[in-house]
Amino acid sequence: MKKRVLYVDDNPHNRHLVRQIVVAAGYEMLEAEDGESGWVVAYHKLPDLIFVDLLLPGIDGFELTRQIKTTPGLSHIPIATLTSYGNRETERLARAAGCVEFLHKPPNTQQIEAVLSRFLEN
Repeated sequence: MKKRVLYVDDNPHNRHLVRQIVVAAGYEMLEAEDGESGWVVAYHKLPDLIFVDLLLPGIDGFELTRQIKTTPGLSHIPIATLTSYGNRETERLARAAGCVEFLHKPPNTQQIEAVLSRFLEN
């Protein structure tokens, strides 16, 4: 069974770019366009890795990360931010919420591949 990657971002162009990288690397891609649907997809599909934008409609990426990290059965899933909203304080808050990586938009193929390799390859 292919490992699953969930990307939560309200921008379809960004999801398309990340989908190309994830699928080319041999993984299954799951998508959500807001925090609420991201949580539902995570809960029902149990991805192996999650990329999350921080600025999302409804539940933002910080809160989504906190919810996932406090939900039994989901708390083990590594979460990486992929955001244009970034400075040292934002990174500190994202890591405090439970993110293990902090990446900037636009998606950089090498950075995403490095995260995929770090968290999904045995």
